[in-house]
Amino acid sequence: KAAEPRSDSNGPRRGSLCDRHCAIINNVQGDLSDLACHLHCPRVPPAICSPPCCQQHLDEVCESCMVKTTLTAENAVEANKLSNNYKFGFKKWKSHVTARPWEDRSEIVKELYSDLNVIRSSGGSTVTCGNVLYLLLFGWWLSLLYVLLAAVMLITVVGAPYGQLCWDLAGYFLWPFGKVIQKVEVPKSRRALGAREASAEARGTGETSPLLSGPVPRCWADTTHWQRAGTVVWLCLGYPVLVLAHGLVCVTAWLLIVLIPVAKLSARTVTTVLLQPPEQVLIRRLKMTEVPLEGEVILCCYHAVNFYYYKYAVDGINVFAVNLLPLVLVTLVLGYVDSHNHLTSSSIKFTLALLSIMPLSYYIGMAIASISAQSNFAVGAVVNATFGSITELTFYITALIKGSREGNRCYAEIVKSALTGTLVGCVLFVPGLCMVIGGIRHQEQRFNSRSAGVSSALLFLSVGGVFAPTLFSKVYGKLVCGECHNVTQNPLGHYLCHNCHFDLMDNNGTLYYSHVQPLVYTVSLLLPAAYLIGLFFTLKTHSHIYDIHISDCHMPGHHHSAVVHWSRWQALVILLLSTLCMSACADLATEHINPILTNSTISQYFIGVTVLAMVPELPEIVNGIQFALQNNLSLSIEIGNCIAVQVCMLQIPILVLFTIFYPTNFTLVFSDLHVYASMFSVVLMNYIFMDGKCDYFQGTVLVMVYFILLAVYFFAPSPSGC
Repeated sequence: KAAEPRSDSNGPRRGSLCDRHCAIINNVQGDLSDLACHLHCPRVPPAICSPPCCQQHLDEVCESCMVKTTLTAENAVEANKLSNNYKFGFKKWKSHVTARPWEDRSEIVKELYSDLNVIRSSGGSTVTCGNVLYLLLFGWWLSLLYVLLAAVMLITVVGAPYGQLCWDLAGYFLWPFGKVIQKVEVPKSRRALGAREASAEARGTGETSPLLSGPVPRCWADTTHWQRAGTVVWLCLGYPVLVLAHGLVCVTAWLLIVLIPVAKLSARTVTTVLLQPPEQVLIRRLKMTEVPLEGEVILCCYHAVNFYYYKYAVDGINVFAVNLLPLVLVTLVLGYVDSHNHLTSSSIKFTLALLSIMPLSYYIGMAIASISAQSNFAVGAVVNATFGSITELTFYITALIKGSREGNRCYAEIVKSALTGTLVGCVLFVPGLCMVIGGIRHQEQRFNSRSAGVSSALLFLSVGGVFAPTLFSKVYGKLVCGECHNVTQNPLGHYLCHNCHFDLMDNNGTLYYSHVQPLVYTVSLLLPAAYLIGLFFTLKTHSHIYDIHISDCHMPGHHHSAVVHWSRWQALVILLLSTLCMSACADLATEHINPILTNSTISQYFIGVTVLAMVPELPEIVNGIQFALQNNLSLSIEIGNCIAVQVCMLQIPILVLFTIFYPTNFTLVFSDLHVYASMFSVVLMNYIFMDGKCDYFQGTVLVMVYFILLAVYFFAPSPSGC
């Protein structure tokens, strides 16, 4: 009995040790029995601890570590984001909302954000595939342009110094790698007496800033430089042409992402090099520089291509989202200005509108994460629940409105296909892909099987509720066929019928209005109620089931104050603007989808379950893959389960509620193909997630089954009435 209080007193310590070792169990195939001994007897070495002790607590350790998901927060703001967002039933946004301290970043990331003015030790030959690509894309014609400008400036006589500068830069931009551009000081004997004080002030006020914004050129302080006739001729004839040329190079290289070093090279040339007095610009080869260079280094580039620039971010926004933002503007301008398709076709406008949804989904997720990180749990939950499904609901509602106005049932069928495609894709494809990619790095991954069990139970309930009106109509509906042919030429023989469906409007719609419609409304009320009960169960009464620990240990930047990328008001404005643009893009997509549905030979089922269902979920898929690579498969699986649960328990009831106030052709009666695909997917997912561990083979099974279902949809005939 005396040992029991001591065991209780050691409980917190044992739990903290388990928290620190859970990641080791999930990542390293170590000896769990030794770890169990160490956790149970922390002051006794594992070799001294008795085997019965180890065996007694082995299962406890394994279960505890399998259930817990430990995440590391870099600061208090990130910890608040994890605590408010990474909950059961909420969409998980992985984007960082704060800036990481510079000294805590890896050397690879530091190189991405560094200016091209640092001389490093020789890293081998500069003749690489990326540098040759620069020569073929930009180097040759930039060099030729500088040669032509050198000739023009030499003809003007007064611009001869700039002509010499252009001649030197022609050789530099043909192959800038392994060369350095310096700013050197002109001997005092060559300076005018009135310029001495200004240049001395310029030497004492050097400053550095990010490359793309450009440092402040010191030559602005030299008033005599700007009063020269040659400088005026240069600014009128040569500089504007080079600004346009380097601007084209900068934009092209930035859009290609891996060539961002070339974009930085061009930007720094325009903002710094070309504004310097020509006699102060010196170009040298690094091989000739064996001692530290005298003067300021302006440009020094080694490689044109860096494949790690996919990690690059501008104000916390990933470079891919930054590059896709102009696509949204182009889509809106083309869609609403060229309403009669004089410039582009409907297919191009539909494709642009669908692609524009991807960056807008990213901005919405980033804004939700920023607001949650800087607010309490209640505000974060409201924002997540309100805007978490705004992308899908915006498209579905606009499609239903357009179908109701045109009296076209195809739009309602497309919405049903998109709902089913989202459900099947998030149950099979998202977790399967995460398992495959995560399994390449980790031999075996563990996840929270109890939390997955709660999600599976909710999915079974939601699928049963959503398809209950469909099963009811199959039992009591009247089978109506469009065309029937007698195969045996016998009145009592066999008939081959086409376009058969169950008619619910027989006898003035008595079956539908008296039986099916009340069932739909009942299900639409019960499903959100079950969702709320699931939230209360996992967040309040049984929160230990979905156990995510926010660790503040071993944080690289825990001693720094958090610098938030977006303030709450800025995030709110971006959230509202992104939602508004999302509505406009969804309106354009539904406006121009009709020619694709009518002229395409592909089944409308396939278009709905693939393009319309999975393109808006691409940011979620990327988040799941990132979690899987970090061995947080629980969160990867939860991303797919959360979307699937929200489709059945929130989005479909909202669409049913919308049809009450705005009558549409949407009825909660699905085709047989949707029913069988959804039920089979949920059963298979529940079987795979049963043991709480997986590998790339199980993920491959889920992905292959998903592709088999896509093949079924591809060869399936279009819905009746389309």
